Amino acid sequence: MTDTDRVPPEVLTAVRAKHRALWALGDYPAVATEVIPALGPVLVEAAGVRPGDRVLDVGAGSGNAAIPAALAGAQVVASDLTPELFEAGRAAAAARGAELTWAEADAHALPYDDGAFDTVLSCVGVMFAPFHQTAADELVRVVRPDGTIGLVAWTPAGFIGQMFAAMKPYAPAPPPGAQPPPLWGDEEHVRSLLGDRVTDVRAEVRSLPVTRFATGTEFREFFKAVYGPTIAVYRNVADDAARTAELDGTLLDLAARFQGLDGAMGWEYLLFTARRA
Repeated sequence: MTDTDRVPPEVLTAVRAKHRALWALGDYPAVATEVIPALGPVLVEAAGVRPGDRVLDVGAGSGNAAIPAALAGAQVVASDLTPELFEAGRAAAAARGAELTWAEADAHALPYDDGAFDTVLSCVGVMFAPFHQTAADELVRVVRPDGTIGLVAWTPAGFIGQMFAAMKPYAPAPPPGAQPPPLWGDEEHVRSLLGDRVTDVRAEVRSLPVTRFATGTEFREFFKAVYGPTIAVYRNVADDAARTAELDGTLLDLAARFQGLDGAMGWEYLLFTARRA
C-alpha cells in the first residue's frame, strides 16, 4: 500500500498549499547560494550527468543542482512546488549562461510520463515531501529503465537533522502520516523506499564544510530571516515570549555543538545514487 492509498486527496491538497507557502517565506535562494552552493555540483558529478541527458531536478528550488546539470550539457527541467523561487533561479542561470526549463510540480504527483528522463536528481529537495513512499514512487516512475536517481539529503545525526529535531517541540503539528525529512538521509530508509526497483546503489555520508557563520548567533539570525521552516517555527510560538527565548537558546546550543575551533561547521549529508532496474 502506498501513501497515495493511505492519504486522502484533501490532505495532499492541503499539504501542497502549506508547503508552497512555507518555502516562499524568507529567502531560500540565499541559503542555496551563500551556504550550500557546493552540493549541487557534487550531486551532478556523482550522478554522471552527460551532454544531451534528459534531467529532472525534483524540489529544485532556485537551481542548486539544475543549473550545474544544464551547464554540463543536459536538457534540464527544474521542478518545484514553490514557483516563487524560480525568479532567483532564472537570474542565476542567465548569469552563468545556463538554459533550462522551470516548472511548478509536486514531488508527490510529478506531471511527467513514465520513463521520461535519463536522470532524476534532488538536492535537499524531495526530502521535504512529507509522504516519503509516494515521492519515492514518483522518482522511480519518471526515470527510464537503467536511468539514474541521484539524491542529496541531510542526515538525522548531522547539523540540519539535529536542527529539525531541536525545532520540533516548537513547530506546528505535521500532517497525519508525514515522515521527518532527515529520514531521507538514512541509507536504509532510502533503500526501503526504492526497494528492488533500483540496482547499483552507491551511498556515502559526507560532510559539507560551512564557513558562512562566524558565530552561533549569526547562524540563528540568518536562518530566522531566510529559511522557511525556521521562520514558520518562530511564527508558531510568536505569542509566547518564554518559548521564543527558549527556542533562541536551543538553536545557539545546537550551533555550539557543531562549530569547530576555527568557526567552521560540518553539515553531514547522504549522497545516494542508484539505477532503475
